[in-house]
Amino acid sequence: MVKVSPSMLASDFSRLGEEVSRVAEAGADCVHLDVMDGVFVPSITIGPPVIDSIRRFTDIPFDVHLMIENPIQYIDDFAKAGADCLTIHCEAKSDVTDTIDRIHVLGKKAGIALNPETPVQRIVQYLNEVELVLVMTVHPGFGGQSFLGENLTKIAYLREYAEEYGLKYEISVDGGINRETGRMCVKAGATVLVSGNYLFKASDLTREIEDWHVF
Repeated sequence: MVKVSPSMLASDFSRLGEEVSRVAEAGADCVHLDVMDGVFVPSITIGPPVIDSIRRFTDIPFDVHLMIENPIQYIDDFAKAGADCLTIHCEAKSDVTDTIDRIHVLGKKAGIALNPETPVQRIVQYLNEVELVLVMTVHPGFGGQSFLGENLTKIAYLREYAEEYGLKYEISVDGGINRETGRMCVKAGATVLVSGNYLFKASDLTREIEDWHVF
């Protein structure tokens, strides 16, 4: 079954706890939380105190996507706040292996993300160390962008690599995901669909998530 991970970046931030509850009750498998520092990406969003404040609203996993320059400095804070999976960018300045190791020491799952312009070969050396790979299909930092279809080849490569070497990582896709692009990603090999604007604008969120589970 395809996993659905609503991106809270598209939610009503004035009611963030209620929004987290709403997507959980609608059948979401996890919650995607974008953390931006204004350095690695131009925007600034949330930090550990916000994640800690909404953790009590649901038990479903929090996938915290760290779009920050030096993630290793903040791993402990986000883990303590309630993150279940911490996803870092291969393009960030922190040593990737050291950061992944720290995530695992704290008992959390580790993810590695790559931007649209980054070749998939850049992360091959880390694939046996992580539980999740996040393929960005838009440029990180802003919601509402159009899907960049050329990244489908990265998804296919990651699926083939996992099968060849017996690896069990999830392949998550984030950026411009709707019914059409979501199906394309699943066909290519994705196992987790991250979607913000499309899901939060759905007239029947529960039905939408149910449909996505069987793409």
